[in-house]
Amino acid sequence: MSKRTRLLSRRQFLGQASCAAVGSTALFSTLLNLRMANSAAAQTVPGVPGDYKALVCLFFAGGIDSFNLLVPRGTSEYAEYRSIRTDLALADTLLLPINPLVSPGKELGLHPGLTHLQSLFEAGNAAWVSNVGTLVYPTTLAEYESESVTLPLGLFSHSDQIKQWQTSVPQSSGAIGWGGRTADLLYSLNNNDKISMNISLAGSNVWQTGNQVVNYTITENGSTARSGYDYTWGIHPARGNAIDHQLDIEYQNLFERTFVRTSRDAIDAHLEFSAAIENAPTFDTEFANVADNNWLADDLQMVARTIAAHNALGMTRQTFFVQVGGWDHHDEVINNMGGMVPLVSEAVGAFYDAMVTAGEQNNVTLFTASDFARTLTSNGQGSDHAWGGNHFVVGGAVNGQRVYGTYPDLFEGNNLDTGRGRLIPTTSVDEYFAELALWFGVSPGELATVLPNVTNFYTPGVTPPLGFMATA
Repeated sequence: MSKRTRLLSRRQFLGQASCAAVGSTALFSTLLNLRMANSAAAQTVPGVPGDYKALVCLFFAGGIDSFNLLVPRGTSEYAEYRSIRTDLALADTLLLPINPLVSPGKELGLHPGLTHLQSLFEAGNAAWVSNVGTLVYPTTLAEYESESVTLPLGLFSHSDQIKQWQTSVPQSSGAIGWGGRTADLLYSLNNNDKISMNISLAGSNVWQTGNQVVNYTITENGSTARSGYDYTWGIHPARGNAIDHQLDIEYQNLFERTFVRTSRDAIDAHLEFSAAIENAPTFDTEFANVADNNWLADDLQMVARTIAAHNALGMTRQTFFVQVGGWDHHDEVINNMGGMVPLVSEAVGAFYDAMVTAGEQNNVTLFTASDFARTLTSNGQGSDHAWGGNHFVVGGAVNGQRVYGTYPDLFEGNNLDTGRGRLIPTTSVDEYFAELALWFGVSPGELATVLPNVTNFYTPGVTPPLGFMATA
């Protein structure tokens, strides 16, 4: 059982619920698509040993105030930051210094709660991507104000921006994610006809939803059995036998036949997944020092166990979706982030340590995403919805100890400011995600299939979009 009880605040609940609502699909449709994807996968070649890769998306639902994660600490830059952030500014004496191998043009530091991320960065196993956000085309302030360029739908809206970060098609309201489109291309590398390559610890989500492949949902405790079925543990044997009997009947109705097939597939998937996880390392040592209330660590520990079981599961490519809600801080930004950021840092640090123990640190990349950043100006109590923000990437294959993209000037009225410090992104989500997709195995020729807008920002070829991932 998990060491924590999920007690969510109202704001945390809303942050997570909004993302889940956006990504939800009809159950019957999901089951049909999952069966279709798995049936196709069963007819394809098995995975190649030693060629395993996994992407872990850590989504900060609610819109994280990321200019209080990566902060200017040089004298003049900090003065600008302090002037615009006023009561939201972190004290310069508390910032954790970082020493990038290549100067980003500013002296930068980290939120004081990011001690583990500071260590990963200094060791070359983490990088930052600056001022990244949803764009259809490169956009200037004049083009934004005149609306002479296509802009993302529903800017500053939670539901719209959550979806657009996950689809990477911000001019559309479609619900096919770039992780799902990637899986549609690559799932044949796996040798498993029961379990999707896309595994979620946050329920249904847009990012992992493809035209063929959908996510397989687990919890921090693993796969969830059908209620009363798992009679191998001595629980309700009669009920389990009754379910088996119902599933063995040959039904004439198409709906009934489909329901039976998908129910049996779900049971088989649970049994196979549970058997593989039971024999996987627990990584209790690596996660021993995380706080008892750190449920992100619980989720990432299960991700680590699933990754360690990838050979038993017949997986060569996997994606994982993990979510932390509660970042919609319209009040008490400093205090709220002061309690939440250290939990993120220690969970990510423990996860990386687990990957080192498993020998998979070069094969697994964790990256962050969020609805948007927050206004640089204060509303008197906190910060409001904005646009471009800062994100980090962690893994042994990361060209770390660097800050990628352009870290913006943080003063009100600069040439990126659409008002109140809502900054136009200088790096598009397409460039950010293209780097990850290419490393994961998407070919340059297929990149536009995964990211339809990518050629508005990057021409696929020898040179990577940003350069934060090592190439083979």
